Amino acid sequence: MALRAPLRCLRHTPYLARPLSTAGTSHTADLHAQAQARSTINDSEIAHFSRLSALWWDEQGEFQMLHRMNPVRMRFVREKLAEMALEDDGDADVTPADVLRGKDVLDVGCGGGLLSESLARMGANTLGIDASPSNVSIASLHASADPALAASTQGRRRGALAYQHTSVEDLLAARGPASFDAVCSMEVLEHVDNPRAFLDSCAQLVKPGGHLFLSTIARTPLAYLVTIAAAEHVLRRVSRGTHTYAKFVDPAELVDFFRAYRPHGRPWIASAGAPARTEAETRGMVYVPWDGEWVLAPRGAAWAEGCNYLFWVRRPRE
Repeated sequence: MALRAPLRCLRHTPYLARPLSTAGTSHTADLHAQAQARSTINDSEIAHFSRLSALWWDEQGEFQMLHRMNPVRMRFVREKLAEMALEDDGDADVTPADVLRGKDVLDVGCGGGLLSESLARMGANTLGIDASPSNVSIASLHASADPALAASTQGRRRGALAYQHTSVEDLLAARGPASFDAVCSMEVLEHVDNPRAFLDSCAQLVKPGGHLFLSTIARTPLAYLVTIAAAEHVLRRVSRGTHTYAKFVDPAELVDFFRAYRPHGRPWIASAGAPARTEAETRGMVYVPWDGEWVLAPRGAAWAEGCNYLFWVRRPRE
């Protein structure tokens, strides 16, 4: 089997490389102009995942690695929210086990609902959105098997769960900004068009003092070898064409984006050097094949951020 991937693709221009304006009003106008210029939805990506929608809840199938990754993603979300709650109020009675209870959380690009269901089971009032109607149908069907996840259920420890077929920019237009305590978008950024506008829409939906969680793939030779050469072509764990190397985003690009992102005058990341742990954090996720599990790398382990990683950033309080 020949794997034809020219080495020049490993030196592609960074996906978020175009300079940002640093002035509040011009920056916001620039981002909104981009968002209006074209949707963040890539039709071929949506068609690809729509064809696979029936496989979302097969734990040994196409999305096996995401099923195994989901506990690590949830651990990061819960621990970071609990850490920041205690940072805000040292006397707060909060733990990772209950920190999501009652929070309004958006899951952008929810797919079959793996993360959305987990969020709701931990008490978050969760809205999952996806640009693929078949993904939304599968997610809704699976959730319907558990009456405790129904959006109409009241007086429970679990949160409400609802799904909607829409894009993040259309949801922003319908609901308005500052609608959610936390916005999550896991394994989505590397599949969208116009990623800067996508990040802007996600960020606008976060309430002041709220949280944005992302997970994506770094643009490194290691990531190419693992996610495309090995996973798609050699091991065939995922379908060919699932990933596009040129659309991978390095952690430093996200930090730079939110360092310049100041729609309300204050940048989301104000530190000149490495972000303060109260502003933003990047954590690598490493797959351990002999255990068949993902592990969350320790804080500050840059060596682990060369492939799959999680990113958190907090919107400043106003």
